[in-house]
Amino acid sequence: MSTLDETDARIIEMLEENGRKSYTEMAEELEVSESAVRKRVSTLLSRGVIKKFTVKVDHTKLGLSTVAIVGIDVESDKMLEIAQLLCDLKDVRCVATSSGDHMIMLEVWAKNGKELNKLISERISTIEGVKKICPALILEKLKD
Repeated sequence: MSTLDETDARIIEMLEENGRKSYTEMAEELEVSESAVRKRVSTLLSRGVIKKFTVKVDHTKLGLSTVAIVGIDVESDKMLEIAQLLCDLKDVRCVATSSGDHMIMLEVWAKNGKELNKLISERISTIEGVKKICPALILEKLKD
């Protein structure tokens, strides 16, 4: 796969900053045609460089004041199965397998500490094969 050129990199930056930015606005900034931007975005999508356009949500405006990173250790032979089950939990925003301190890492948004505790104790800890759960509250996100 070829590397990205400067224009592709700028298009990606613009979309990361504002996924709703129009092709016309990007074309004006880049001093290229709107159709050139459209073709480049289409190519970036088809090559898998851009997977999807997402929305950044302010969890506090949804009444979810507690954010935690949760490390989970599981039985090795059940790691992918458990990770997939965790993907189905509503309050779990991100699930990743890891080679670090914990086998599975989660980002969880909860209404408060009580709701986070309920999720951990009633849902996550009851999954067969879960051995250890290590939550860490996020105090402040400096970069997203």
